[in-house]
Amino acid sequence: MPLIALTGGIASGKSTIARRLAELGAVIVDADQIVRDVQGPGSPVLDAIADAFGAQMLLEDGALDRAALGTRVFGDDAALKQLNGIVHPAVRAESARQFAAAFAADPNAVVVYDVPLLVEARADDPWDLIVVADAPAEVRQQRLVELRGMDAEAARARIASQVSDAARREIADVVIDTAGTLDATVAQTDALWRTLTATA
Repeated sequence: MPLIALTGGIASGKSTIARRLAELGAVIVDADQIVRDVQGPGSPVLDAIADAFGAQMLLEDGALDRAALGTRVFGDDAALKQLNGIVHPAVRAESARQFAAAFAADPNAVVVYDVPLLVEARADDPWDLIVVADAPAEVRQQRLVELRGMDAEAARARIASQVSDAARREIADVVIDTAGTLDATVAQTDALWRTLTATA
């Protein structure tokens, strides 16, 4: 019953690895989805965000205005720290609930936590394995421009705002090089799966 953390910078190919592991039979717990869920309309987390940053963080229908919140905390370390203090405990509790549910349903499950902010928030949790999707910053910048329509400056800023690739590699048990072809990434993911299921 391995519990695996999968992380990587923006446009690193992390989602590709997660999709492939899901195809192979892993249970994927998606940190981004949990963040969206715990910030849902009427939630204590959303109320706390509105109290901390103002009602202008809410859309007319009561949902979180992610763009407004992102603009508010981007480049403001104190605001980001305050936001993380609101959101991270709720995400931690909900992810733990989902891990437990997955293992209760299948004690031999391979559970993968797809988590962008592992280094920043969850590096010291008791993972059985930490997997890092790794591609050079210039490759990821090109993907953001070509695949997500960002301009080069915005792409550079997003990458620069995240923890360094070196810091991710430092905590990695397994590094999957995603700079090459999709087939090469899938082949490395398949090899990881064989290792996981051989020892599971």
